[in-house]
Amino acid sequence: MSSTPPRTPPRFVPTLTEVVRGDAVSVPAAPIAAAVPAAPALAAVPPPPSPGASSPRPVPAAAVPPATPAALPEGFEEHMVHRVMQRVDVMLENRLREAIATVVQEQTRSVLPRLREEVESVVRHCVYEAVADELASGTSNPVPR
Repeated sequence: MSSTPPRTPPRFVPTLTEVVRGDAVSVPAAPIAAAVPAAPALAAVPPPPSPGASSPRPVPAAAVPPATPAALPEGFEEHMVHRVMQRVDVMLENRLREAIATVVQEQTRSVLPRLREEVESVVRHCVYEAVADELASGTSNPVPR
C-alpha cells in the first residue's frame, strides 16, 4: 500500500500555530500601557567593561528580580497619545508635502511640452483672427509719423 503525503494548504489559508486554552483568553481590565512590564532583558545587561578589566560574568536569569508594572500617573496614557499624535501630525505633514511636491513636479514636467504646444496654438490662432479682422474691416489708416 502506498500512502500519499499530507497536502500542504495554500499559502493564503491561515493555519493554527499555537494552542489556546479557553481559560487563557481574557480581556485585561487595566490599560495596555499599565499591563506591559519593563523588559527584564534590559535589567540583565551589565555596563560595558573597562579596558583593563577581565571578561564580565553573565548574570543568570534567576538573579534578575521580576519586573513589577509601575503605576502610571492619572491621565498619563491620554497625554502620551496626545503627544504621539502631535508628532505623527508634524511628520505626516512634512512627508506628505514633500511627496505631493515631487508628484506635482513630475506631472508638470510631463505636461509641459503639451502645454507649450497648446499655448502656442492659442496665441497663433488669436493673432491670425486679429489680423484677419483688421484686414476685413478695411479701415487700415496709416499711422502718422
